Amino acid sequence: MAKTLTQYVCQECGRTSPKFLGRCPGCGGFGTMVEEIKEELPAVSARSRARIGFSVLSGDSAPQRLKDIDEKAEPRIETGISELSQVLGGGIVPGSVILIGGDPGIGKSTLLLQTAMNIACDHKLLYVSGEESERQIKMRAARLIEAGDKHQEIPDNLLLLTETSLNHILHQVREIQPEFLIIDSIQTMQLDELESTAGSVTQVRECAGKLRETAKMNNITVFMIGHVTKEGNIAGPRILEHIVDTVLYLEGDRFMSLRLLRSVKNRYGATSEVGVFEMQEEGLVEVKNPSEVFLAERMVNAPGSAIVVTMEGTRPLLVEIQGLTNPVGLGNPRRTPIGVDINRLFLITAVLTRRIGVRLGEQDVFVNVVGGLRIAEPAADLAIAAAIVSSAKNRPIRADAVLIGEVGLSGELRGANKITDRLKEAAKLGFTLAVIPRVSQKTRESFPKNMEVIEARSLREALKAVLLPEEKQ
Repeated sequence: MAKTLTQYVCQECGRTSPKFLGRCPGCGGFGTMVEEIKEELPAVSARSRARIGFSVLSGDSAPQRLKDIDEKAEPRIETGISELSQVLGGGIVPGSVILIGGDPGIGKSTLLLQTAMNIACDHKLLYVSGEESERQIKMRAARLIEAGDKHQEIPDNLLLLTETSLNHILHQVREIQPEFLIIDSIQTMQLDELESTAGSVTQVRECAGKLRETAKMNNITVFMIGHVTKEGNIAGPRILEHIVDTVLYLEGDRFMSLRLLRSVKNRYGATSEVGVFEMQEEGLVEVKNPSEVFLAERMVNAPGSAIVVTMEGTRPLLVEIQGLTNPVGLGNPRRTPIGVDINRLFLITAVLTRRIGVRLGEQDVFVNVVGGLRIAEPAADLAIAAAIVSSAKNRPIRADAVLIGEVGLSGELRGANKITDRLKEAAKLGFTLAVIPRVSQKTRESFPKNMEVIEARSLREALKAVLLPEEKQ
Protein backbone atom coordinates (compact mmCIF):
# COMPACT_ATOMS: atom_id res chain seq x y z
CA MET A 1 0.00 0.00 0.00
CA ALA A 2 1.04 3.59 -0.56
CA LYS A 3 2.08 5.61 2.46
CA THR A 4 1.95 9.33 3.01
CA LEU A 5 5.18 11.29 3.13
CA THR A 6 5.56 14.76 4.64
CA GLN A 7 8.33 16.93 3.26
CA TYR A 8 9.22 20.61 3.09
CA VAL A 9 9.83 22.12 -0.35
CA CYS A 10 11.53 25.47 -1.05
CA GLN A 11 9.25 27.63 -3.17
CA GLU A 12 12.21 29.41 -4.74
CA CYS A 13 14.61 26.65 -5.83
CA GLY A 14 12.63 23.43 -5.25
CA ARG A 15 14.98 21.89 -2.69
CA THR A 16 13.30 19.35 -0.39
CA SER A 17 13.95 18.58 3.26
CA PRO A 18 12.39 16.02 5.62
CA LYS A 19 12.12 18.66 8.36
CA PHE A 20 11.32 22.35 8.52
CA LEU A 21 14.20 24.79 8.01
CA GLY A 22 13.98 28.51 8.55
CA ARG A 23 16.50 29.12 5.77
CA CYS A 24 16.79 27.07 2.60
CA PRO A 25 20.30 25.55 2.28
CA GLY A 26 20.00 25.63 -1.51
CA CYS A 27 19.18 29.25 -2.36
CA GLY A 28 19.53 30.86 1.06
CA GLY A 29 15.94 32.16 1.13
CA PHE A 30 14.26 32.74 4.48
CA GLY A 31 10.76 31.38 5.11
CA THR A 32 10.54 29.64 1.74
CA MET A 33 10.21 26.04 3.01
CA VAL A 34 6.53 24.98 2.76
CA GLU A 35 5.10 21.70 3.99
CA GLU A 36 3.74 19.34 1.34
CA ILE A 37 2.15 15.92 1.73
CA LYS A 38 2.35 13.34 -1.02
CA GLU A 39 1.82 9.62 -1.45
CA GLU A 40 4.92 7.45 -1.84
CA LEU A 41 4.51 4.18 -3.73
CA PRO A 42 6.39 1.15 -2.42
CA ALA A 43 9.59 0.28 -4.21
CA VAL A 44 9.28 -2.50 -6.79
CA SER A 45 12.32 -4.45 -7.98
CA ALA A 46 12.94 -5.15 -11.65
CA ARG A 47 12.24 -8.91 -11.14
CA SER A 48 8.93 -8.14 -9.40
CA ARG A 49 7.96 -5.66 -12.13
CA ALA A 50 8.50 -8.32 -14.77
CA ARG A 51 6.58 -10.91 -12.73
CA ILE A 52 3.51 -8.68 -12.26
CA GLY A 53 3.46 -7.52 -15.84
CA PHE A 54 5.39 -4.22 -15.83
CA SER A 55 7.82 -3.46 -18.62
CA VAL A 56 11.35 -2.85 -17.41
CA LEU A 57 11.93 -0.48 -20.33
CA SER A 58 10.46 3.02 -20.14
CA GLY A 59 9.12 2.94 -23.71
CA ASP A 60 8.89 1.09 -27.00
CA SER A 61 11.22 3.35 -29.01
CA ALA A 62 14.12 1.78 -30.90
CA PRO A 63 17.38 3.37 -32.11
CA GLN A 64 17.72 4.31 -35.75
CA ARG A 65 20.55 5.43 -38.01
CA LEU A 66 21.27 9.14 -37.85
CA LYS A 67 21.70 9.36 -41.63
CA ASP A 68 18.22 7.91 -42.17
CA ILE A 69 16.48 10.67 -40.18
CA ASP A 70 14.64 13.28 -42.26
CA GLU A 71 16.41 16.59 -41.72
CA LYS A 72 13.76 18.79 -43.34
CA ALA A 73 13.13 22.00 -41.43
CA GLU A 74 10.05 22.20 -39.25
CA PRO A 75 7.23 24.17 -40.91
CA ARG A 76 6.71 27.47 -39.12
CA ILE A 77 3.52 29.44 -38.56
CA GLU A 78 3.52 33.22 -38.72
CA THR A 79 2.39 35.08 -35.60
CA GLY A 80 1.26 38.18 -37.46
CA ILE A 81 3.82 40.18 -35.41
CA SER A 82 7.16 40.27 -37.19
CA GLU A 83 9.19 41.17 -34.08
CA LEU A 84 7.78 38.16 -32.20
CA SER A 85 8.39 35.88 -35.18
CA GLN A 86 12.01 37.04 -35.40
CA VAL A 87 12.62 36.36 -31.70
CA LEU A 88 11.12 32.87 -32.12
CA GLY A 89 13.52 32.17 -34.98
CA GLY A 90 11.22 32.85 -37.95
CA GLY A 91 7.81 31.77 -36.63
CA ILE A 92 6.14 29.19 -34.43
CA VAL A 93 7.12 25.53 -34.69
CA PRO A 94 4.02 23.30 -34.28
CA GLY A 95 4.12 21.25 -31.09
CA SER A 96 6.56 23.57 -29.31
CA VAL A 97 6.17 24.82 -25.73
CA ILE A 98 6.90 28.54 -25.24
CA LEU A 99 7.26 30.26 -21.87
CA ILE A 100 6.93 34.07 -21.61
CA GLY A 101 7.98 35.78 -18.38
CA GLY A 102 8.05 39.37 -17.22
CA ASP A 103 7.16 41.80 -14.46
CA PRO A 104 3.49 42.43 -13.55
CA GLY A 105 1.85 44.91 -15.90
CA ILE A 106 4.63 44.74 -18.49
CA GLY A 107 2.27 43.52 -21.27
CA LYS A 108 2.57 39.71 -21.38
CA SER A 109 -1.19 39.07 -21.59
CA THR A 110 -1.64 41.90 -24.08
CA LEU A 111 1.06 40.50 -26.38
CA LEU A 112 -0.40 36.99 -26.31
CA LEU A 113 -3.96 38.27 -26.86
CA GLN A 114 -2.78 40.18 -29.93
CA THR A 115 -0.98 37.06 -31.14
CA ALA A 116 -4.06 34.92 -30.46
CA MET A 117 -6.31 37.16 -32.57
CA ASN A 118 -3.82 36.96 -35.45
CA ILE A 119 -3.32 33.18 -35.28
CA ALA A 120 -7.03 32.39 -34.80
CA CYS A 121 -7.82 33.78 -38.27
CA ASP A 122 -6.50 30.49 -39.72
CA HIS A 123 -6.08 28.13 -36.76
CA LYS A 124 -8.21 26.99 -33.84
CA LEU A 125 -6.91 28.45 -30.58
CA LEU A 126 -7.93 27.98 -26.95
CA TYR A 127 -7.09 30.83 -24.56
CA VAL A 128 -7.16 29.70 -20.91
CA SER A 129 -7.06 32.34 -18.18
CA GLY A 130 -6.78 31.62 -14.48
CA GLU A 131 -6.44 35.27 -13.47
CA GLU A 132 -9.10 37.26 -15.35
CA SER A 133 -12.78 36.82 -16.12
CA GLU A 134 -14.30 36.46 -19.57
CA ARG A 135 -15.57 40.05 -19.49
CA GLN A 136 -12.13 41.46 -18.68
CA ILE A 137 -10.50 39.65 -21.59
CA LYS A 138 -13.32 40.60 -23.98
CA MET A 139 -13.02 44.25 -22.93
CA ARG A 140 -9.27 44.20 -23.57
CA ALA A 141 -9.75 42.65 -27.00
CA ALA A 142 -12.43 45.24 -27.87
CA ARG A 143 -10.15 48.05 -26.65
CA LEU A 144 -7.27 46.82 -28.82
CA ILE A 145 -9.53 46.66 -31.87
CA GLU A 146 -11.06 50.08 -31.16
CA ALA A 147 -7.65 51.75 -30.86
CA GLY A 148 -6.16 49.87 -33.82
CA ASP A 149 -7.86 48.44 -36.89
CA LYS A 150 -11.58 49.11 -36.36
CA HIS A 151 -12.44 46.83 -39.28
CA GLN A 152 -10.88 43.84 -37.51
CA GLU A 153 -13.20 41.34 -35.87
CA ILE A 154 -12.57 38.78 -33.16
CA PRO A 155 -12.05 35.45 -35.03
CA ASP A 156 -14.55 32.64 -34.63
CA ASN A 157 -11.69 30.18 -33.97
CA LEU A 158 -10.63 32.04 -30.80
CA LEU A 159 -12.11 30.16 -27.83
CA LEU A 160 -11.91 31.38 -24.24
CA LEU A 161 -11.89 29.35 -21.03
CA THR A 162 -11.49 30.68 -17.48
CA GLU A 163 -10.33 27.74 -15.39
CA THR A 164 -7.55 26.78 -12.98
CA SER A 165 -8.05 22.99 -12.85
CA LEU A 166 -5.58 21.49 -15.29
CA ASN A 167 -7.52 18.22 -15.47
CA HIS A 168 -10.61 20.07 -16.72
CA ILE A 169 -8.48 22.11 -19.15
CA LEU A 170 -6.93 18.97 -20.65
CA HIS A 171 -10.41 17.44 -20.95
CA GLN A 172 -11.52 20.49 -22.94
CA VAL A 173 -8.40 20.22 -25.09
CA ARG A 174 -9.30 16.62 -25.97
CA GLU A 175 -12.87 17.70 -26.81
CA ILE A 176 -12.03 20.84 -28.81
CA GLN A 177 -8.70 19.66 -30.32
CA PRO A 178 -7.16 23.13 -30.81
CA GLU A 179 -3.93 23.73 -32.68
CA PHE A 180 -2.77 26.36 -30.16
CA LEU A 181 -3.18 26.59 -26.40
CA ILE A 182 -2.43 29.68 -24.27
CA ILE A 183 -2.12 29.32 -20.49
CA ASP A 184 -2.34 32.56 -18.49
CA SER A 185 -0.62 31.83 -16.18
CA ILE A 186 1.17 28.60 -15.23
CA GLN A 187 1.33 29.70 -11.57
CA THR A 188 -2.50 29.66 -11.33
CA MET A 189 -2.90 26.10 -12.65
CA GLN A 190 -3.26 23.12 -10.30
CA LEU A 191 -3.75 19.37 -10.45
CA ASP A 192 -6.55 18.06 -8.25
CA GLU A 193 -4.58 15.00 -7.13
CA LEU A 194 -1.87 17.15 -5.55
CA GLU A 195 -2.58 18.63 -2.13
CA SER A 196 -0.23 21.61 -2.49
CA THR A 197 -1.61 25.01 -3.41
CA ALA A 198 -1.47 26.59 -6.86
CA GLY A 199 1.85 28.26 -7.59
CA SER A 200 3.88 25.91 -5.40
CA VAL A 201 6.97 24.23 -6.78
CA THR A 202 5.24 20.86 -7.05
CA GLN A 203 2.17 22.23 -8.83
CA VAL A 204 4.16 24.32 -11.31
CA ARG A 205 6.49 21.43 -12.14
CA GLU A 206 3.76 18.82 -12.59
CA CYS A 207 1.41 21.13 -14.52
CA ALA A 208 4.20 22.16 -16.90
CA GLY A 209 5.10 18.49 -17.43
CA LYS A 210 1.49 17.61 -18.26
CA LEU A 211 1.25 20.49 -20.73
CA ARG A 212 4.50 19.49 -22.42
CA GLU A 213 3.28 15.91 -22.76
CA THR A 214 0.01 17.14 -24.28
CA ALA A 215 1.86 19.39 -26.73
CA LYS A 216 4.24 16.69 -27.96
CA MET A 217 1.66 13.89 -28.25
CA ASN A 218 -1.00 16.00 -30.01
CA ASN A 219 1.23 18.44 -31.93
CA ILE A 220 -0.32 21.42 -30.10
CA THR A 221 1.67 24.62 -29.66
CA VAL A 222 1.48 25.76 -26.03
CA PHE A 223 2.17 29.29 -24.81
CA MET A 224 2.61 29.70 -21.05
CA ILE A 225 2.85 32.96 -19.13
CA GLY A 226 5.12 32.82 -16.10
CA HIS A 227 5.36 35.25 -13.20
CA VAL A 228 8.79 36.47 -12.12
CA THR A 229 10.33 36.83 -8.69
CA LYS A 230 11.83 40.02 -7.27
CA GLU A 231 15.20 38.90 -8.62
CA GLY A 232 13.75 38.83 -12.16
CA ASN A 233 13.69 35.02 -12.55
CA ILE A 234 10.58 33.07 -13.51
CA ALA A 235 8.81 31.93 -10.34
CA GLY A 236 8.78 28.23 -9.61
CA PRO A 237 11.42 25.51 -9.94
CA ARG A 238 14.33 26.01 -12.30
CA ILE A 239 13.27 22.83 -14.07
CA LEU A 240 10.36 24.81 -15.56
CA GLU A 241 12.75 26.49 -17.99
CA HIS A 242 14.28 23.11 -18.87
CA ILE A 243 10.87 21.61 -19.66
CA VAL A 244 9.88 24.16 -22.31
CA ASP A 245 11.41 24.63 -25.76
CA THR A 246 11.62 28.43 -25.73
CA VAL A 247 11.95 30.97 -22.92
CA LEU A 248 11.16 34.62 -23.65
CA TYR A 249 11.45 37.56 -21.28
CA LEU A 250 9.46 40.76 -21.74
CA GLU A 251 11.54 43.52 -20.20
CA GLY A 252 11.25 47.24 -19.65
CA ASP A 253 9.93 49.79 -17.21
CA ARG A 254 6.15 49.52 -17.04
CA PHE A 255 5.98 53.30 -16.49
CA MET A 256 7.72 53.82 -19.85
CA SER A 257 6.46 52.82 -23.29
CA LEU A 258 9.44 50.81 -24.61
CA ARG A 259 9.39 47.01 -24.21
CA LEU A 260 12.09 44.47 -25.11
CA LEU A 261 11.23 40.84 -25.84
CA ARG A 262 14.38 38.78 -25.32
CA SER A 263 14.98 35.11 -26.12
CA VAL A 264 17.17 33.36 -23.55
CA LYS A 265 16.49 29.80 -24.72
CA ASN A 266 15.30 28.54 -28.08
CA ARG A 267 15.61 24.98 -29.37
CA TYR A 268 14.42 26.09 -32.81
CA GLY A 269 16.42 29.26 -33.34
CA ALA A 270 19.16 31.58 -32.11
CA THR A 271 19.22 32.79 -28.53
CA SER A 272 19.72 36.40 -27.39
CA GLU A 273 17.40 37.66 -30.13
CA VAL A 274 15.56 40.85 -29.16
CA GLY A 275 12.26 42.26 -30.38
CA VAL A 276 11.43 45.89 -29.66
CA PHE A 277 7.89 47.06 -28.96
CA GLU A 278 6.22 50.25 -27.81
CA MET A 279 3.16 50.17 -25.58
CA GLN A 280 0.38 52.26 -27.11
CA GLU A 281 -3.42 52.36 -26.97
CA GLU A 282 -3.68 49.63 -29.61
CA GLY A 283 -1.40 47.34 -27.60
CA LEU A 284 2.24 46.48 -28.20
CA VAL A 285 3.30 48.07 -31.48
CA GLU A 286 6.43 46.89 -33.30
CA VAL A 287 9.38 49.25 -33.55
CA LYS A 288 10.80 48.74 -37.04
CA ASN A 289 14.05 50.65 -36.46
CA PRO A 290 15.06 50.27 -32.80
CA SER A 291 18.33 52.18 -33.23
CA GLU A 292 16.47 55.41 -34.06
CA VAL A 293 14.36 54.99 -30.92
CA PHE A 294 17.40 54.50 -28.68
CA LEU A 295 19.07 57.62 -30.14
CA ALA A 296 15.95 59.81 -30.47
CA GLU A 297 16.53 61.96 -27.36
CA ARG A 298 20.31 62.10 -27.55
CA MET A 299 22.03 65.43 -26.83
CA VAL A 300 24.70 66.05 -29.47
CA ASN A 301 28.18 67.01 -28.24
CA ALA A 302 27.27 66.48 -24.59
CA PRO A 303 30.20 65.26 -22.46
CA GLY A 304 29.78 61.71 -21.23
CA SER A 305 27.82 60.37 -24.23
CA ALA A 306 29.15 57.60 -26.49
CA ILE A 307 27.53 55.42 -29.16
CA VAL A 308 28.16 51.68 -29.42
CA VAL A 309 26.88 49.16 -31.96
CA THR A 310 25.89 46.08 -29.98
CA MET A 311 24.74 42.75 -31.37
CA GLU A 312 21.49 41.40 -29.96
CA GLY A 313 21.34 37.95 -31.52
CA THR A 314 21.69 38.59 -35.25
CA ARG A 315 20.51 42.22 -35.07
CA PRO A 316 22.92 45.18 -34.71
CA LEU A 317 21.59 47.97 -32.48
CA LEU A 318 23.00 51.45 -31.95
CA VAL A 319 22.75 52.39 -28.29
CA GLU A 320 23.82 55.47 -26.36
CA ILE A 321 25.97 54.90 -23.29
CA GLN A 322 26.14 57.73 -20.78
CA GLY A 323 28.91 58.21 -18.26
CA LEU A 324 29.08 60.63 -15.34
CA THR A 325 31.88 61.26 -12.86
CA ASN A 326 31.45 63.34 -9.73
CA PRO A 327 33.97 64.18 -6.98
CA VAL A 328 33.25 62.20 -3.83
CA GLY A 329 32.87 64.08 -0.57
CA LEU A 330 33.37 61.57 2.20
CA GLY A 331 33.62 57.81 2.19
CA ASN A 332 34.43 55.40 -0.59
CA PRO A 333 33.70 56.31 -4.23
CA ARG A 334 30.66 54.63 -5.78
CA ARG A 335 30.48 52.58 -8.98
CA THR A 336 26.88 52.50 -10.20
CA PRO A 337 26.06 50.73 -13.50
CA ILE A 338 22.59 50.55 -15.08
CA GLY A 339 22.41 48.07 -17.95
CA VAL A 340 26.08 47.09 -17.60
CA ASP A 341 27.70 44.37 -15.51
CA ILE A 342 29.31 45.92 -12.44
CA ASN A 343 32.41 43.71 -12.77
CA ARG A 344 33.03 45.09 -16.27
CA LEU A 345 32.73 48.61 -14.84
CA PHE A 346 35.29 47.78 -12.12
CA LEU A 347 37.67 46.46 -14.77
CA ILE A 348 37.29 49.48 -17.06
CA THR A 349 37.76 52.03 -14.28
CA ALA A 350 40.88 50.20 -13.13
CA VAL A 351 42.35 50.25 -16.65
CA LEU A 352 41.55 53.95 -17.06
CA THR A 353 43.25 54.76 -13.77
CA ARG A 354 46.36 52.63 -14.27
CA ARG A 355 46.94 52.74 -18.05
CA ILE A 356 45.44 56.07 -19.15
CA GLY A 357 46.12 58.13 -16.02
CA VAL A 358 42.55 59.27 -15.42
CA ARG A 359 42.19 59.87 -11.67
CA LEU A 360 38.99 58.04 -10.70
CA GLY A 361 39.98 57.02 -7.17
CA GLU A 362 38.23 60.10 -5.74
CA GLN A 363 35.32 60.13 -8.20
CA ASP A 364 31.89 58.52 -8.16
CA VAL A 365 31.32 56.81 -11.53
CA PHE A 366 27.85 56.28 -12.99
CA VAL A 367 27.18 54.44 -16.27
CA ASN A 368 23.75 54.16 -17.90
CA VAL A 369 22.56 52.37 -21.05
CA VAL A 370 19.80 54.52 -22.52
CA GLY A 371 16.47 52.85 -23.30
CA GLY A 372 16.54 50.17 -20.62
CA LEU A 373 18.67 47.78 -22.68
CA ARG A 374 21.13 45.46 -20.92
CA ILE A 375 24.48 44.99 -22.63
CA ALA A 376 26.48 41.90 -21.75
CA GLU A 377 28.98 41.66 -24.60
CA PRO A 378 32.57 42.96 -24.10
CA ALA A 379 32.43 44.92 -27.37
CA ALA A 380 30.84 47.81 -25.44
CA ASP A 381 33.94 48.30 -23.27
CA LEU A 382 35.43 51.01 -25.49
CA ALA A 383 32.23 53.07 -25.50
CA ILE A 384 31.90 52.76 -21.70
CA ALA A 385 35.51 53.87 -21.22
CA ALA A 386 35.11 56.79 -23.64
CA ALA A 387 31.93 57.98 -21.89
CA ILE A 388 33.69 57.95 -18.50
CA VAL A 389 36.77 59.82 -19.79
CA SER A 390 34.58 62.31 -21.65
CA SER A 391 32.74 63.17 -18.44
CA ALA A 392 35.89 63.25 -16.29
CA LYS A 393 37.69 65.63 -18.66
CA ASN A 394 34.50 67.50 -19.69
CA ARG A 395 35.36 66.94 -23.36
CA PRO A 396 32.57 65.70 -25.69
CA ILE A 397 32.96 62.81 -28.10
CA ARG A 398 32.50 63.40 -31.81
CA ALA A 399 28.76 63.23 -32.51
CA ASP A 400 29.22 61.21 -35.74
CA ALA A 401 31.42 58.51 -34.15
CA VAL A 402 30.66 54.98 -33.00
CA LEU A 403 33.03 52.95 -30.82
CA ILE A 404 33.39 49.17 -30.86
CA GLY A 405 35.91 47.00 -29.04
CA GLU A 406 36.83 45.06 -25.93
CA VAL A 407 39.32 46.61 -23.51
CA GLY A 408 42.07 44.38 -22.12
CA LEU A 409 43.89 44.77 -18.81
CA SER A 410 46.96 46.13 -20.61
CA GLY A 411 44.90 48.85 -22.25
CA GLU A 412 44.82 47.07 -25.62
CA LEU A 413 41.74 46.75 -27.83
CA ARG A 414 40.46 43.32 -28.79
CA GLY A 415 38.22 42.41 -31.70
CA ALA A 416 34.45 41.97 -31.91
CA ASN A 417 32.41 39.61 -34.06
CA LYS A 418 30.32 40.70 -37.06
CA ILE A 419 32.16 43.99 -37.32
CA THR A 420 30.98 44.61 -40.88
CA ASP A 421 27.31 44.27 -39.97
CA ARG A 422 27.79 46.72 -37.12
CA LEU A 423 29.43 49.31 -39.35
CA LYS A 424 26.76 49.00 -42.05
CA GLU A 425 24.05 49.64 -39.48
CA ALA A 426 25.91 52.71 -38.21
CA ALA A 427 26.42 54.05 -41.73
CA LYS A 428 22.72 53.57 -42.45
CA LEU A 429 21.90 55.99 -39.61
CA GLY A 430 24.34 58.66 -40.80
CA PHE A 431 27.45 57.99 -38.70
CA THR A 432 30.64 58.75 -40.62
CA LEU A 433 33.38 57.68 -38.18
CA ALA A 434 34.01 54.35 -36.47
CA VAL A 435 36.81 53.43 -34.06
CA ILE A 436 37.44 49.68 -33.95
CA PRO A 437 40.29 47.26 -33.10
CA ARG A 438 42.69 46.06 -35.79
CA VAL A 439 41.11 43.70 -38.35
CA SER A 440 42.33 41.64 -41.30
CA GLN A 441 42.67 42.99 -44.83
CA LYS A 442 39.84 40.77 -46.05
CA THR A 443 37.44 42.17 -43.45
CA ARG A 444 38.53 45.73 -44.24
CA GLU A 445 37.49 45.37 -47.87
CA SER A 446 33.83 44.89 -46.90
CA PHE A 447 33.56 48.09 -44.84
CA PRO A 448 31.06 50.79 -45.94
CA LYS A 449 32.65 53.18 -48.44
CA ASN A 450 31.07 56.30 -46.97
CA MET A 451 32.50 55.78 -43.47
CA GLU A 452 35.94 56.59 -42.08
CA VAL A 453 37.19 53.63 -40.05
CA ILE A 454 40.05 54.12 -37.58
CA GLU A 455 41.75 50.94 -36.42
CA ALA A 456 43.22 51.55 -33.00
CA ARG A 457 45.59 49.21 -31.24
CA SER A 458 45.16 50.65 -27.76
CA LEU A 459 42.57 52.45 -25.67
CA ARG A 460 44.75 55.58 -25.64
CA GLU A 461 44.73 55.75 -29.46
CA ALA A 462 40.97 55.31 -29.60
CA LEU A 463 40.30 58.08 -27.08
CA LYS A 464 42.65 60.43 -28.90
CA ALA A 465 40.69 59.89 -32.15
CA VAL A 466 37.21 60.68 -30.80
CA LEU A 467 37.61 63.23 -27.98
CA LEU A 468 37.18 66.79 -29.21
CA PRO A 469 39.86 69.32 -28.29
CA GLU A 470 39.06 71.67 -25.44
CA GLU A 471 38.74 74.71 -27.66
CA LYS A 472 35.89 73.03 -29.58
CA GLN A 473 33.65 72.52 -26.54
